[in-house]
Amino acid sequence: MTGLNVSGYNRRCCLTELKEKIIETSLTLFEQHGFHGVSVNEIVKECGTSKGGFYHHFSSKDELLFVIHDYFISYVLTKAQEAISASTHPTEKMQKIIQSFVKVFDLYKPHISVFYQESIYLKPPYVEAIKKKRQMYKEIIFSVIQEGIDKGEFRSELPVEITGMSILGMVNWSYKWYKRDGGKTIEEIGEIYVDLILQALLTDKQKKDAITQPYLLKNQMVVD
Repeated sequence: MTGLNVSGYNRRCCLTELKEKIIETSLTLFEQHGFHGVSVNEIVKECGTSKGGFYHHFSSKDELLFVIHDYFISYVLTKAQEAISASTHPTEKMQKIIQSFVKVFDLYKPHISVFYQESIYLKPPYVEAIKKKRQMYKEIIFSVIQEGIDKGEFRSELPVEITGMSILGMVNWSYKWYKRDGGKTIEEIGEIYVDLILQALLTDKQKKDAITQPYLLKNQMVVD
């Protein structure tokens, strides 16, 4: 019994490793040659597997491109759901959501770059699946803003949808300029975004609240 379990476990590990290898190989090839410039034959040859190995994990190149997107949207969606479940205050929820949102550009930079370059080639069923998850994420952002307004933490004069879309647009653009070898770490960039966004969202009273203070850059400065 034990031997069978170990064998099954090892097989699953190998399959998972192969899937990851196919994704990593395709990311490199898509970045270099574009989605239509790379065939399944070239992907399997480059990663040292077979067509059977490829089609065990992906029904087509289209599904592969969809999975590349799904990796990073699933990450931010899960982190946002965790933030709203684990935190009581909208200010804290927003801080956690923004930090994880920014982090994704470091964790999945190649995935994001390839997706934005090649997403026009996705077929309608995959586009719809992507839109659904993106809408879920958008609605979480909107709901936290609305909750913040309702609880008096965020400025009531800010329109929820315009404010939410502004946040999404600003942070999303990071994929265009973020570099791992830049002058700031991804954590530092996240702190800057949090400060920018909270400074715009918070009421004057909430900016002075003990909950908020650790998230503002002026309070993170080390005094010699």
